[in-house]
Amino acid sequence: MTVPVDTSPPPTRSADNGWGGLLLRLHFYAGILVAPFLLIAALTGLAYTVTPQLDRTLYGDQLTVDRVGDRPRPTAEQIGAARAAHPGGTVASVAPGEGDATTRVVFDVPTLGEKQHTVYVDPYTAQVKGTLTTWFGSTPATTWLDDLHRNLHLGVVGRYYSELAASWLWVLVLGGLILWWRRHRTSSSRARRLVAPDLTAKRGVRRTRGWHAATGVWLAVGLLFLSVTGLTWSRYAGGNFSSALDALDAHAPELSTTLPGAVTPVADTGHHGGGGGATPVDPADTDRVLALARDAGLDGPVEITPPAEAGTAWSVVQVDNSWPVRKDAVAVDPASGAVTARSDFTSWPLLARVSSLGIQAHMGVLLGPVNQILLAALALGLLCVTVWGYRMWWQRRPTRHDRRAPLGTPPGRGAWQRLPAWGVAVGVPLVFAVGWVLPLLGVSLLAFLAVDLLLGARRRRDTATAEATGGAAI
Repeated sequence: MTVPVDTSPPPTRSADNGWGGLLLRLHFYAGILVAPFLLIAALTGLAYTVTPQLDRTLYGDQLTVDRVGDRPRPTAEQIGAARAAHPGGTVASVAPGEGDATTRVVFDVPTLGEKQHTVYVDPYTAQVKGTLTTWFGSTPATTWLDDLHRNLHLGVVGRYYSELAASWLWVLVLGGLILWWRRHRTSSSRARRLVAPDLTAKRGVRRTRGWHAATGVWLAVGLLFLSVTGLTWSRYAGGNFSSALDALDAHAPELSTTLPGAVTPVADTGHHGGGGGATPVDPADTDRVLALARDAGLDGPVEITPPAEAGTAWSVVQVDNSWPVRKDAVAVDPASGAVTARSDFTSWPLLARVSSLGIQAHMGVLLGPVNQILLAALALGLLCVTVWGYRMWWQRRPTRHDRRAPLGTPPGRGAWQRLPAWGVAVGVPLVFAVGWVLPLLGVSLLAFLAVDLLLGARRRRDTATAEATGGAAI
């Protein structure tokens, strides 16, 4: 019987300058304390990746039609059918059906708050297929899973969990990459050891660490992407991101729906109705507006929004969020047959375009099923990496009879005292700056430091007490 021999080089002692020890301690404590939030985010995110298939299963009768006709019925006729089935509320927007998709007629209902009622109409027969309570176009099931992932159905308070997870995820990923590289930077087979676990290692912490780290290397780019894109629409970090876009004038441009000669301008992006349907709308205008938008080059799926108030135009915006995305928008005056304003996606500021594409990729929409598979793989990988991290903590526990403990001991403290002076001078302001941009990261880091200081003080007091007691006994 052969026993596997550890042929990897021993860890270098270059960590004595303080950087390695400090990073190891930060990675350890962040992993232990933040990992539960990452587990929840990974599980809920994994569930969200299947929402397109779930919608098809639960709401296929409303979302699709079995028989596709040659030509759709006039949009005005479909709106009339939806109005007959839903006499209350005001028309907020209309998304004409294409292919096997039904037409969506969205109604604003004051008692629903942010949510709306969407009536689904067969575009080829103008027959109503059903009505659902939707949120920004999402079905009840997708809305439920979206809320679960964002805030655990706890409202504003629940959003702290997802922002905390996204704030620390990039720290854990980059820290883990650096630690793994430091461990193997002198190895002759460094590249292979970085991306593949050592399968010859005996069972124990060394083998688990190999799987934990090598899998993290493969997931690194994707996890960093999820962290950054998740932060862009979080509560506090997302607010800072929005302020940065304001300062750089990098927001998506608003489509002006003000008609020539009108006194009161109204900004409207054409998304989900703006304030939708505040004035009486002639459904017959919808077909003319749609035809004018098609003539202006807006092909594919679109969303038509009636005027928000007198003196404003209709807006039509492309709503194809899969690659290559189509998000152009036009403002149309059906009375004159003129396109009064236009906003093309290619003319958006670069940051606005990148942010929009990033959000769609984060939601699994941009690349269709491939996007869903990639997100599911990231979620499963994050679950494995997190579980392996906790397993290492348990495997490192002392097992000797006189030193037995349920869990492993944390890395030694005091590494920051060995940092070079320039490291402290640069690092402290940098940490404060990052904490300012990512407030939950900053607050939780201060909490970690406070707890660590208290535990250190308690340990020193206990040690002093024990020495004093031992000295008195002697």
